[in-house]
Amino acid sequence: MIAGFGLGAKKSLGQHFLLDPSIVARIAALAGPLAGRNVIEVGPGPGGLTRALLETGAASVTAIELDRRAVAALQPLVAAAGGRLRVIEADALVLDAAALVAPPRTIVANLPYNVGTPLLVGWLRRAGAFESMTLMFQREVAERIIAPPDSPAYGRLSVLVQATARAAIVMQLPAGAFVPPPRVASAVLRLDPLPDQPSPAHLRALEAVSAAAFGQRRKMLRGSLRALTREPLALLAAAGIAPDRRAETLTVGDFLRLAERHQQQAEHDEARGGREQHGGG
Repeated sequence: MIAGFGLGAKKSLGQHFLLDPSIVARIAALAGPLAGRNVIEVGPGPGGLTRALLETGAASVTAIELDRRAVAALQPLVAAAGGRLRVIEADALVLDAAALVAPPRTIVANLPYNVGTPLLVGWLRRAGAFESMTLMFQREVAERIIAPPDSPAYGRLSVLVQATARAAIVMQLPAGAFVPPPRVASAVLRLDPLPDQPSPAHLRALEAVSAAAFGQRRKMLRGSLRALTREPLALLAAAGIAPDRRAETLTVGDFLRLAERHQQQAEHDEARGGREQHGGG
């Protein structure tokens, strides 16, 4: 298929194809029982993982592919799948994945390396819409996602993921498992959304707080949070967090509390501004 459709991997698309049937079957199995589920896949390429997902008994597989060559190459598989496979030619970064299929829905994907992190952050905003996410990342990124506080890898991505899901590395792969081999090792991450999800407003606040805190991670919070608010000391006091702490020492619970206080502060400021504007009119 790769030869017939001229499907040489494009570096610009972050493509590294996974073709070994035993490996893709194991990834599909790590996603849990898929029978009756609607599966979303991103970056199917020549369809190695796609075939394994269809063999699980999934109710449907919806594959999102930006590469027009791969979309054409997958059409014979679409025809053979008896209506269970749909291939959408689109940029997954701009699609609402949850709107593509009915629940129960899950995501299983060997993500293109160059867009894996922004895709994940976008899905976290709707984490409760998915039963699970089983995703391939560069191993370094996967280790950042599961990193605990007070570790060098702990950062904004760790906080956002762990605030919304239980995450674990379930499989590691050497570069030689891919065609062409990347320069780094890879890991499969299984994410199970938590039953209690932050509200959209709380999650937006968490994104803002964590971005400011880790944007200058060498600084104490009283300094780094100046990028977020003119009153960092008041915000930290409201959250019960000492101003001389640094971002990497805060637990996910600390960040959620800080985000909640920031959200309340922003809503209060907005309401006060509205009252002043109304009074001035």
